[in-house]
Amino acid sequence: MALQFELVTPARLVRSESVHMVVVPGTEGEFGVLEGHAPFMSTVRDGAVKVYRTEGGPAEEIIVEGGFAEVTPKGLTVLAERVVD
Repeated sequence: MALQFELVTPARLVRSESVHMVVVPGTEGEFGVLEGHAPFMSTVRDGAVKVYRTEGGPAEEIIVEGGFAEVTPKGLTVLAERVVD
């Protein structure tokens, strides 16, 4: 089973892939999303989105500044104001 993850900014699609889990820096605290997560929406604070491609594997960190995260039956979309390269 895999989670469909998309990271987008106003300028471009940064990432679109199937992953095991994503941890998002929400304004109320970090939250993890796996496939099958209940629908959910949150604002995102500046910080690192941690992407786990496989169970037990290392996390890839993507630094974002602000935005929103939405979990739907289709997966997780993070709409970031900016991605720091």
